Amino acid sequence: MDKTASGWMNGFVGVLIFSGSLPATRVAVMDFDPIFLTTARAAIAGLLGVAMLLVFRQKRPERGDLLSLLIVALGVVVGFPLLTALALKHVTTAHSIIFVGLLPLATAIFGVLRGGDRPRAAFWLFSCVGSALVAGFALMQGVTASPVGDGLMLAAIVACGLGYAEGAALSRKLGGWQVICWALTLSLPIMLALTFATQPPSFASVGSNAWIGLAYVSLFSMLIGFVFWYRGLAQGGIAAVGQLQLLQPFFGLALAATLLHEQVSSLMVVVTLGVVLCVFGAKKFAR
Repeated sequence: MDKTASGWMNGFVGVLIFSGSLPATRVAVMDFDPIFLTTARAAIAGLLGVAMLLVFRQKRPERGDLLSLLIVALGVVVGFPLLTALALKHVTTAHSIIFVGLLPLATAIFGVLRGGDRPRAAFWLFSCVGSALVAGFALMQGVTASPVGDGLMLAAIVACGLGYAEGAALSRKLGGWQVICWALTLSLPIMLALTFATQPPSFASVGSNAWIGLAYVSLFSMLIGFVFWYRGLAQGGIAAVGQLQLLQPFFGLALAATLLHEQVSSLMVVVTLGVVLCVFGAKKFAR
């Protein structure tokens, strides 16, 4: 398997894992405070990340890499998890998942600014069409329904796109799983302290589903998914492989309907199918 094909395969696995993030977060915030959930998932993943770095005896990043690692930490360790957890207090999982369709465009833009990618003009056409479908859907639903929730989701997409692109560029030097582990390690002292500071007085009222949700976002969304995702972006190109995120709403809506029994309208399905078609067009003209 050549490098590009391997990149798309790794990226696809990462997208499958990330597809469960919003449904799992939605379940978790039913019993956990969003701030506690954000810090706890980062602390748990951070402890595992430190263990992995020690077991495999990884060399410390150079001083010049610290700024990039800080950007990764702010984008995907703190920014996206916190903003989506807060948003899911105002909107359903199915509604929030549609916004994920904007993530490929955000990742591609930051891939150009931070990673040096140079996609062709046709790529931007397909990427913008997919994003326009998502934005149009949100407007048709009526932003007055929850302007706070929609605003938080948009901010989360920007933070995540920056974290994805920065981490992918750095993974070409440090390695995919090393980048997320070092970013988690960098944020661990603060996240661990905040976890204890924001923990509820008692966990007696926390249901098993919330614990499962916390476990998923800590192990898979915060760590394992990035092992595949950053490797895929580094191998296949940030802008190109990043378009696989257009598939994430499709998988996420299926999970929301199956596991959470949330209503998935026919319009949601049509929009999702539209952005899925855009990913194939964008892939063809990514380079």
